Amino acid sequence: MSLLSIEDVDVSYGDVQVLWDVSIDVDHGDVVALLGANGAGKTTVLKTVCGDLTPTSGRVIYDSEDITGRPPEELVRAGIAHVPEGREIFTESSVEENIDLGAHATPTGAAERKSWVFDVFPRLKERRNQTAGTLSGGEQQMLAIGRALMSDPELLLLDEASLGLAPVLVEDVFAAIEEVTEHGVTVLLVEQDLHNALRIADRGYVLESGRVVLSGDAAELEDDDRVEESYLGG
Repeated sequence: MSLLSIEDVDVSYGDVQVLWDVSIDVDHGDVVALLGANGAGKTTVLKTVCGDLTPTSGRVIYDSEDITGRPPEELVRAGIAHVPEGREIFTESSVEENIDLGAHATPTGAAERKSWVFDVFPRLKERRNQTAGTLSGGEQQMLAIGRALMSDPELLLLDEASLGLAPVLVEDVFAAIEEVTEHGVTVLLVEQDLHNALRIADRGYVLESGRVVLSGDAAELEDDDRVEESYLGG
């Protein structure tokens, strides 16, 4: 059974519809990639799952429960963590203070989770007392993911985890995502880096203008020319 099922979802911003009849399944322990050109609706899907947006029709099922329209803070406690594009870290606070804030809704076991986060991201441990705003872009992305992991999520929503990073840091971020999944965390990934995303993903969905136009196993999609055409807006 799927951990997450998005069922026939329509979403609008005011009078402007941006998603049409979107259905996506994410199985326990999988990495699922959402691909497509800018403006295809990928970020809107994540915002709908985490409770920032409410569908105009359809529903979101998580762990066999209908969570459609529930507030984000309730969904964090239910096991859904969201790392938005732009990271949204607290730049004036230390690395460790940022990480500790990630456990505010789920404080039980926070010390053990922090130790694990530092194992996954040793650079953060080295810089635990450093002001977060002085970190490199890659380190800030690691911090955003690490803070999200402090809520003890079963499902991690990642929006453009590698955007704007140097190639060596991109490799580090994708390696960290793979390590996170080895610990049983399921990942729904929005990513511009098409080939790296499909390399670590189990399945993928391609969106065009708010609609799912392709889906399948990641290896099959990587060999499908239509994926790159959609990704490039072709």
